[in-house]
Amino acid sequence: MSWHYWDQERRLYLNLHLQPNASNNSWTGIHGDRLKLKITAPPVNGKANQHLISWLAKEFGVSKTACVLVSGETGRQKKVLISSPQRLPTLPDGLEFSTE
Repeated sequence: MSWHYWDQERRLYLNLHLQPNASNNSWTGIHGDRLKLKITAPPVNGKANQHLISWLAKEFGVSKTACVLVSGETGRQKKVLISSPQRLPTLPDGLEFSTE
């Protein structure tokens, strides 16, 4: 089990550090004990959280309802649950997801 994500019975939990208002959406590596990711949405009125859920749903091949923000609604440090991911995105710097 990794410290920035873990898989439990086809539920993938991600510990994320979010950088909103970026020029593109992308996984950028590790920030402390979290996966760092950049998104284009601004951190205003929940737009960043909505964008994050939509983007993660596409990345993991699931519906938006399969992605749940567990904690971190108002901060950059977030925990997200993804139910039954259909695919695993490519991460930078030789990092990879493993659900075995």
